[in-house]
Amino acid sequence: MSKILLIYTGGTIGMIKDVRTGELKSFDFEHIFDHVPELQRLNISLESISFDKPIDSSEITLCHWTDLIEIIERNYKQYDGFVVLHGSDTMAFTASALSFMLQGLKKPVILTGSQLPIGTIRTDGKENLITAVEIAAAKTEKGESVVQEVAVYFEYSLYRGNRCSKVSANQFEAFQSPNYPELAVAGVNIDYATDRLFRSGKNQLEIHRKMSGNIGLIKLYPGIPVQCYEAVFDVSKTKAVVVETFGAGNAPSHPVLQHLIESYLNAGGLIVNVTQCSSGAVKQGTYQTSSFFQRVGVISGANLTTEAALTKLQHLFGTYEDIAIIKKQLAVSLVGEMG
Repeated sequence: MSKILLIYTGGTIGMIKDVRTGELKSFDFEHIFDHVPELQRLNISLESISFDKPIDSSEITLCHWTDLIEIIERNYKQYDGFVVLHGSDTMAFTASALSFMLQGLKKPVILTGSQLPIGTIRTDGKENLITAVEIAAAKTEKGESVVQEVAVYFEYSLYRGNRCSKVSANQFEAFQSPNYPELAVAGVNIDYATDRLFRSGKNQLEIHRKMSGNIGLIKLYPGIPVQCYEAVFDVSKTKAVVVETFGAGNAPSHPVLQHLIESYLNAGGLIVNVTQCSSGAVKQGTYQTSSFFQRVGVISGANLTTEAALTKLQHLFGTYEDIAIIKKQLAVSLVGEMG
């Protein structure tokens, strides 16, 4: 019998309606079987732990990510897998961050949530939770975990955690992974795409606690008032900046913007170029409007999601001081986040 730890951080999935007030409130996950009795039929040993103060996912910080990995680290040997219940709004950020903070995984860490509270009749939370637990418990014929990475399960699809993004606020199909296919699809059976599953070359779990909070993010748009963003390009405050550009990595040839970028890079800052498009990749130099980036040393984020680019930089600047090492690590896929 597989042993799974359920970790509740907060979010819609853990809410039920108070019959007296009509307000939504978090329920006690010690009584999870009262709300989702179907879990008892999986023949899985399921235990739970909750944040002392469950939070809306909009409130997630780097400190909460540290709390999560410490829970997983403390319980890593006792359990076969972990299911993290999390609000959907920032789930892709947390999944990306955990993938860099928990390297060398041999067990699954599955994030899931819901668009409707688990206490409502039409909730998507029950199916998401039941299947996430089943995936976390799945073993190969050799007794190894089928999934050995951080993943997101939502509405019949399992995605690599650092490859997906939330795309809908009102559809049950809330997540997509345009640049990397699903790891599994749940129908009558759960069909795993075994050739897509990540396998780490590390022999044991490596915990990377430190994440830098000095990473910036700018989304370019037509007519952007560049002067409003001058403070972001201050290397004494911001170690690196993710720039969301147009199409295949293009940006306006704005002289003030180009001056800010070049000065920031010369001062020791680092810039990663990712596309605003939901699919495709940055190809700097393909068009004249991205050739400036190539010339001054902006790093192409290839097909990284914004969430993965941001959290990868937070991880790298929290782990290394040598900018040359950081640049080298940015160019390679550490945990299946690019390529």
